[in-house]
Amino acid sequence: MMMNRKIYGVGLAFLCLCTGMSAQEKAITNTSASPFAVQKAVDMGDVSWTKGFWADRTATCYQQMVPNLWDMYTRADISHAYRNFEIAAGLEQGEHKGPSFHDGDFYKTLEAVCALYAQTKDKKLLQMIDQVIPVIAKAQRADGYIYTKATIDQRNAGENIEFQDRLSFESYNIGHLMTAGCIHYRVTGQRDLLDIAIKAADYLYGFYKKSNPTLARNAICPSHYMGTVELYRTTKEPKYLELAKHLVDIKGEIEDGTDDNQDRIPFRKQNKAMGHAVRASYLYAGVADLCAELQDTTLSNRLFAIWEDVVKHKMYITGGLGALYDGTSPDGTSYDPTEVQKIHQAFGRDYQLPNLTAHNETCANIGNMLWNWRMTNFTGDAKYMDVLELALYNSVLSGISLDGDKFLYTNPLSYSTNLPFQQRWSKKRVPYIALSNCCPPNVVRTIAEVANYAYGLSDKAVWVNLYGGNMLNTNFNGKSIKIKQESNYPWDGDALFTLEDIPRDYELKFRIPGWSSNAEVTLNNKKVNFEMDKGYAVIRGAWKKGDRIRVHLPMEVEFMEANPLVEETRNQIAVKRGPVVYCLEHADVANEKDLFALKINSAERFEPVHDAVLGQDLVFLEGKAYTDDRSEWNSLYRKVSKDDKKEVSVRLIPYFAWGNREFGDMSVWLPAF
Repeated sequence: MMMNRKIYGVGLAFLCLCTGMSAQEKAITNTSASPFAVQKAVDMGDVSWTKGFWADRTATCYQQMVPNLWDMYTRADISHAYRNFEIAAGLEQGEHKGPSFHDGDFYKTLEAVCALYAQTKDKKLLQMIDQVIPVIAKAQRADGYIYTKATIDQRNAGENIEFQDRLSFESYNIGHLMTAGCIHYRVTGQRDLLDIAIKAADYLYGFYKKSNPTLARNAICPSHYMGTVELYRTTKEPKYLELAKHLVDIKGEIEDGTDDNQDRIPFRKQNKAMGHAVRASYLYAGVADLCAELQDTTLSNRLFAIWEDVVKHKMYITGGLGALYDGTSPDGTSYDPTEVQKIHQAFGRDYQLPNLTAHNETCANIGNMLWNWRMTNFTGDAKYMDVLELALYNSVLSGISLDGDKFLYTNPLSYSTNLPFQQRWSKKRVPYIALSNCCPPNVVRTIAEVANYAYGLSDKAVWVNLYGGNMLNTNFNGKSIKIKQESNYPWDGDALFTLEDIPRDYELKFRIPGWSSNAEVTLNNKKVNFEMDKGYAVIRGAWKKGDRIRVHLPMEVEFMEANPLVEETRNQIAVKRGPVVYCLEHADVANEKDLFALKINSAERFEPVHDAVLGQDLVFLEGKAYTDDRSEWNSLYRKVSKDDKKEVSVRLIPYFAWGNREFGDMSVWLPAF
């Protein structure tokens, strides 16, 4: 079932058209009626990228990422995900192949196609989805249970094996089905995928009603916490909200829980991030969703405490999460060896942030985004959006190549060809991650949905969360809102907003990123004073059509250092400009010098320079590094050189773009000089 890529040979002008949706298609948006959400999300498709960074990335998503992903998941010789549905539906013969979360991979692929359709209105995208939904429906049992691995294995073995494996991804898969079903319905008005999701959710509701808390252990990577709340918001069926609350309530109410699954202790007693970073961030996102619907400080206070722990102790400068390939928990805090558990993709100890061996699975970094987006909506505080933006521009985008068809599972902050051991996952982007291809559909759906994060709404305000060339054209509470934004962000800190239609008494709230100082706002070329409210500059006025507001965020090159308790970066410097973290690659070091022999002086001036890599416009930083020009290391230790340091010309590249040219050494952190 290979997709015809020729349908994607369209220009950006077509891509950026945002056709209005019919009344039938205007299904309720994800937080528009959430009683405790301070900021409400706009309808999917009501923001379109017009020019600049995200317009270019979305064009690549349309022309390359989605068609490549569709080929990948509908060709059995590459991935068995869709073939598993065909076998479960009785349309093909064979065995289940691939990981147990393969169903979820395919649902994420469907979600990416739906999100792209919301922006392009290309009916060929709908035709792709329409071909596969009947097969998914046929793979579902009459009682709503749907999990191709169990269905195929049960048919071959003749035994009932549903929910028998505590490490299975049944609920995870159904969670992504629920999310995809809701989004498909919202952007098309069609109920076929949503009805499959409803049947599956009804099965889960009945199953958990009569099951014991031990089955919380089946909540591996709990996307279904987010999915059930999303289904509640779409259908307004109270039992789905009840199910979401029940799932959180039973989390940890068992005797043999593990930190690997965040259920060693009940969630309402947790104050620190623990265990597997992907599973944890998905859990926190799901609880944040629940907090927007139910006022429960025993949940929200846990989220606030855990968030503080993450950003102060466990998050990389790129927004990446999950420092260790494998760790132990509690690590070095217990005399009882029976309490120490092996944890995969672990947060690790406070301040334990290695660079060469950093794990930072792309899915964990996306989980960080999902969590912080929900915290932004729930609280209206820009500090959460700052973290979302940090992860998005750095550790999320690094998970996919600039040309859109190669992927990273892990995202290290340093790479050396001299490292004397083979790491588990490739540091070079590959077309298909054979052991675990969960990240590619996750990063593609994220890029397809970035427009959803650009704005928020409330009863009397429009919130500007992300900057970039786009058009907001929406209706909220019966009021028309149309705003044009022009910006070359993140390469430039200026953004011009033209008000084409907005209620006269609305406030405009512009996020002033935490990295920004001395921000300025002008209205029709006159500087205006503004008050700050939780990181947003609040502008009021009796608006009229054509008013122009310019936000200026001075974008200086900044030299960053880490807390000295982070051993791996002691006396080292990282370079950041705006939201973008930079790194040094071997390809940008003059005279073939050893990258790891170079030092950076924070008094040095680095100049931004535009250049293209694989057709994508990037801003490099050109400057000087310093070296003592000594020979290669041949011992564990040696005396410090007293020779004068020599200048070496270097160019720093945005971290997300490393490895897209010749593959070689790279480092975000460099010794200070």
